[in-house]
Amino acid sequence: MKRGSRLSGMLHLLLHMAEQDGPMTSERLAKLMDTNPVVIRRIMAGLRDQGYVRSEKGHGGGWTLARDLARMTLRDIYTALSCPSLLAIGNRTESPGCLVEQAVNAALTPAFHEVEELLLSRLGDVTLAMLSADLHDRLVARGGHQKLEHVHASRRTKH
Repeated sequence: MKRGSRLSGMLHLLLHMAEQDGPMTSERLAKLMDTNPVVIRRIMAGLRDQGYVRSEKGHGGGWTLARDLARMTLRDIYTALSCPSLLAIGNRTESPGCLVEQAVNAALTPAFHEVEELLLSRLGDVTLAMLSADLHDRLVARGGHQKLEHVHASRRTKH
């Protein structure tokens, strides 16, 4: 079963954007994520509607951050992405009248809710500024200040 990675992917793009002096096009962002620019535009439009990014049209245009990284939490971005499923597991619902299914779901549901509440709480404690600081620590540990796109590209060629 494939895990959802929209949140992780969007955080990835936002950190790349934070490292830029100007706008990044959907094409450039799509290249970073090995996806189609249309996918990027669709997701970024949702973040724009929530006030996290802005778009600039025309030559030299693209996407920029609309808020300071310290004012954006992982939970904010998760919510702006329309709350994708947090867990890859869930209750069986094919036979709601089945007493066995009801008993199993009654046992699992509170645990699922508890895990989701804990995860959402933790996501609310982490800002994108914290992620950016960690990124910069990792760049320094790798030998200094390198261009982020070069580090990104070198990772891809090692696979």
